[in-house]
Amino acid sequence: MTRSPPNDVFTARIIAIDGPAAAGKGTLARRLAATLGLPYLDTGLLYRAVGRRVLDAGGDPADPATATSAAAALTEADLRRADLRGPHADAAAAKVAAIPGVRAALLGFQRGFGATGAVLDGRDIGTVVFPDAAVKLFVTASLDARAHRRWLELQAKGSEVGLEAVTKDMRARDAMDQARAAAPLHQAADAHLLDTTGLDPDQAFAAALAIARAGLPPG
Repeated sequence: MTRSPPNDVFTARIIAIDGPAAAGKGTLARRLAATLGLPYLDTGLLYRAVGRRVLDAGGDPADPATATSAAAALTEADLRRADLRGPHADAAAAKVAAIPGVRAALLGFQRGFGATGAVLDGRDIGTVVFPDAAVKLFVTASLDARAHRRWLELQAKGSEVGLEAVTKDMRARDAMDQARAAAPLHQAADAHLLDTTGLDPDQAFAAALAIARAGLPPG
């Protein structure tokens, strides 16, 4: 990546949003960024793009040397690929995200992006990338709710994958994210928990916006 972290990471206007797949954190992050006038970064795309780079080269996303090399060579153009969603991309992203060298290679870009304030969503934003963020949200939902949401997204794109398969893949991804040694998924001690299982998008956004406005400095 072309960006590098600043000497003193600025966190006063950072909103860190973490949580498992399909909990709604990406939708919330985009809406918060637009409403509050902050840049937005979906950090999951970084790992998806690394996984795709490895797959394109015929490599194994679980191989540390191969994946770390792909992360070091990542460009912003990789984040605009049209094939970064779906079961294959999900599986590859989960494998490369468990590799410490990959996470280290991408850390500088994430911190550089948020150097003057931003909304970032992922799985370790509030615990590793910006542990001193002004606002931290941990967005979650039940496995069934999240799997159904992801299944609907895939159906809208013409995928024929079944709900049972999506649920199985998501359960495996959850387990991998929570058990990995490098930056496992967990709620930061000072993060606000937002369960979106029974909320529609507008209700979830209203709750998140109230938390964000209460935590951000004026201006």
